[in-house]
Amino acid sequence: MTETSSSMGVAEPRAGLSDAMSRAAFGHERIVITHRGKIAAVLIGPEDQESLEQLDDRQDLVALRQAREEDDGERIGLDEVLAANGMTR
Repeated sequence: MTETSSSMGVAEPRAGLSDAMSRAAFGHERIVITHRGKIAAVLIGPEDQESLEQLDDRQDLVALRQAREEDDGERIGLDEVLAANGMTR
């Protein structure tokens, strides 16, 4: 992913959506869309999205492995969970 990014107000993409999409998709530019001076969204290309999804998947795998290592095998039933929280079925 590139570090290039741009910022535009919320009204600008309406007029230049095609250009912004091309810049994101082919120029690997991150287009920050602001609304009233605050970041409202970020437009990124499909390759950058795929990279983010792969990173997220790797983080999920690390968390799963850690949870399995820490698992002591003890289990409790739904009734116990509900009772601990003052609830019943």
